[in-house]
Amino acid sequence: MLVATQLERVFLLKDKGQHITLYDPNPQWSPQAVLNFYANTYPILTTAKVSTPKIKADTVQYKFETLMGTKG
Repeated sequence: MLVATQLERVFLLKDKGQHITLYDPNPQWSPQAVLNFYANTYPILTTAKVSTPKIKADTVQYKFETLMGTKG
């Protein structure tokens, strides 16, 4: 018998040089909705986009990539 299981989604963020793992608040939400949810806690996400998901270690990983450049 074949059983389908849904992989856990994990969202990755790099803020101030620190790598942060954010867990899925609701599997029914789109990745963009999750980004909007976490933007309340991490303001850097207001200018971020969601990368193409990658499967790694039995999870589906999405990266939140900021669109802002660094001041130089």
